[in-house]
Amino acid sequence: MLGTGLLASAAALALPAAAQSDLRLNDAGYFEARGVNVLVFSNWYDGLFADSKISGVEIVQQGERTATNGDVRLSATPGQWDPIGRLVKRDIDQKTGAIEALLEYPEYKFQYRIRAERRADGVHIAVILDSPLPAALAGKAGFNLEFLPSAYFHKSFLADGKPGAFPLYPAGDMIAGGERNAASGRDIGPGAEPLPMAAGKTLVLAPEDPARRVTVRATRGDLQLFDGRNQAQNGWFVLRSLLPAGQTGRVVEWTLSPNSVPGWLREPVIGHSQLGYTPAQAKTAVIELDANAKPAGPARLLRIDETGKAAVALSGTPKSWGKYLRYNYLSFDFSSIRQPGLYQLEYGGKQTHSFRIDPEIYADAWHPSLDVYLPVQMDHMLVNEAYRVWHGDSHRDDARQAAVSHEHVDLYRQGPTTDTRFKPGEHIPGLNVGGWLDAGDFDIRTQTQYAVIRSLVGIWEDYKPTRDQTLVDQDLRRVEMHVPDGKPDLLQQIEHGVLYLASMYDAVGYAVHGVVEPDVAQYTHLGDAASKTDGLAYDSDLKFGERKGNRSGTPDDRWVFTSKSSALNYGSAAALAASSRALRGYDDALADKALKLARAVWADEHSHAPNSFSHGNTTGGWLPGEEFAAAVELLATTKDPQYAARVTSLWPEIAPRFGQYAETALQALPFMDAGYRSKVEAEIRKLKANATPFTGANPYGVPITTGGWAGNGAVIQTGLTDYAIHKAFPALSDGSLVFRALDYLHGTHPGSDISFVSGVGTRSKEVAYGNNRADFSFIAGGVVPGVLILKPDLPENSENWPFFWGENEYVVNMSPSYIALVQAAIELGRK
Repeated sequence: MLGTGLLASAAALALPAAAQSDLRLNDAGYFEARGVNVLVFSNWYDGLFADSKISGVEIVQQGERTATNGDVRLSATPGQWDPIGRLVKRDIDQKTGAIEALLEYPEYKFQYRIRAERRADGVHIAVILDSPLPAALAGKAGFNLEFLPSAYFHKSFLADGKPGAFPLYPAGDMIAGGERNAASGRDIGPGAEPLPMAAGKTLVLAPEDPARRVTVRATRGDLQLFDGRNQAQNGWFVLRSLLPAGQTGRVVEWTLSPNSVPGWLREPVIGHSQLGYTPAQAKTAVIELDANAKPAGPARLLRIDETGKAAVALSGTPKSWGKYLRYNYLSFDFSSIRQPGLYQLEYGGKQTHSFRIDPEIYADAWHPSLDVYLPVQMDHMLVNEAYRVWHGDSHRDDARQAAVSHEHVDLYRQGPTTDTRFKPGEHIPGLNVGGWLDAGDFDIRTQTQYAVIRSLVGIWEDYKPTRDQTLVDQDLRRVEMHVPDGKPDLLQQIEHGVLYLASMYDAVGYAVHGVVEPDVAQYTHLGDAASKTDGLAYDSDLKFGERKGNRSGTPDDRWVFTSKSSALNYGSAAALAASSRALRGYDDALADKALKLARAVWADEHSHAPNSFSHGNTTGGWLPGEEFAAAVELLATTKDPQYAARVTSLWPEIAPRFGQYAETALQALPFMDAGYRSKVEAEIRKLKANATPFTGANPYGVPITTGGWAGNGAVIQTGLTDYAIHKAFPALSDGSLVFRALDYLHGTHPGSDISFVSGVGTRSKEVAYGNNRADFSFIAGGVVPGVLILKPDLPENSENWPFFWGENEYVVNMSPSYIALVQAAIELGRK
């Protein structure tokens, strides 16, 4: 009876024609109705990674992007590293209300078109072939549309009227075989492919929920529904129609009907700092409104007393800012309120979570980053927190020489030679010490390592925070969180990074790109980092799985990529020179070694033409910029005039990119002449004269970037640069961008009001892309990339799906930069 009742009610709900009649192709280039958008290749991947879930046919429904990757794919539930078609061109015909994209799989000499046209009952999607499907793709190629699992948890579906439920945890049936692991490069056991959860000609998702109901009708081809999470935790629910062999023309045709809720309005977002404000700083809430929303009266600041009673501290009509992206914006300035206490904001019937006004608001905001996030990221250590082991002593078997002429995952590539004395596949001893896991994955990227070290050294030199809440024992390779050991944690973190940088020079004599997993199967590992490998150096004379002493026949060791790069060498030298200053008096032997290495790198690089090998973001930054950083850090450490001379000679190349190198340029001021100071001041005046963020005007007053990776790094850098200018030239800047950047990070940003620093603020990122992302969890003190702007106009940061790496992935260098920004705010507050 339950199934019959559900079927009857759902049948009435599944008639979407009236709700869809107002879908139109708008001027922004996507189909739009009240609360519903259908995008067709508005976004494409940036070339770094094949599948970041931001392209193809996509659905935005009642404020949330619920479907993506509507495209021809070569398996039912493709993973992140599986092949994807290449976009050739995209055309919009406003007269007929159609969008058409031409794509190809060049390796198969296969082109296809995806055409989307407005119809009375939705958007008609067709896959069009001018030539038959290549034989190699028969039974593999199909049109897929992926639906966000978290949007359909606790909801049902109907397949040709037959009811089913979306599983909260992957539980679909699998069939043995398939080629799922063929690209992994190692035998990890038999593969398996998913069987469909449901099939039919018409599928209705969430018939019981008008905000999530989507009806898909196949007029050519059959529909199958799959659960991709059995093969990968970041898999989605996939609706698929196979492309038929031997046919041309419209080989697959769907009508896509996402339900539009009449009169739907997105709730206002009251952007504010979830952490709070100092009494003296500027305090502005930015209110984000649905384009159809009307003014909702005054905004109010409420002060909460010890009984829970809320009294109005300030009330006023918000000031109109205008339209940005797809929303309208208002601002409410409450800077006049300086009384410490607990507050909430209210507008349009919505109240925010509580926040503080407190002169000491930033005093402990940086603690989670230093106490939790950085220790968790420490590689080659067992990291323990009370009853919890974050990971065991990881990667004791580092590292094997990478294969030559090999392009690897995650932007690593080895050139035609190893540039070392080691043969491809040979174990390189000594690299199993120090360093931080780069991000939500488990590689050590050298460029990130030296960025972290320089940030930590800057914090130490500028602020001397002696906080001690972490025990670090390098001899036992053990970390105990929340256990003081009598040593400043910041210096111990610097030491840990230097140990890794020094190990590269001890092992091969120069800076390597980093160490990374040998294959996709290991790269996608989730869980304890120490369980990724057996901790034993690979020995090709042993059988797979065989162990003898400290060696093993299992080739699970991470690879080290070693093609020489002068940019990496200079960047590493800069960090080594800087660290020698911070470590002086803490570990003099390591300080001496670091400086000796930095000097030697400089001398060697100036004895030959630069090694210009470059690939992705693993081989260092812009060469003149990296050399400039090395010159400045060596100058600050040694006061040797040869480095000052090189700073001067590099300046004409640095000046046009001053915004990127301002902090480093300002760092050199005490050691340079008046002429250099004048040149730097001139560039600062140019920078400050342009009050508009370099990415365009927005209501937040910070740069909001567009691209496949969201822009919190640029926001932090904006604040740090402004503070460096304020310190050196106080007449040119008051340093207020420090507070604006922190407000943005803590919740004054598009899309939501959540703090992007996990564990900091009343509501912060609790679902993020760390190594525990499969548990839909977070690491306190980690900073996520933030708001991803999906073209043309959708700001997104998902709090219910951690696997959007461009929005939610922690990267280890962000937390030290955040600590530096908070320290700057503390210093400004004292003034």
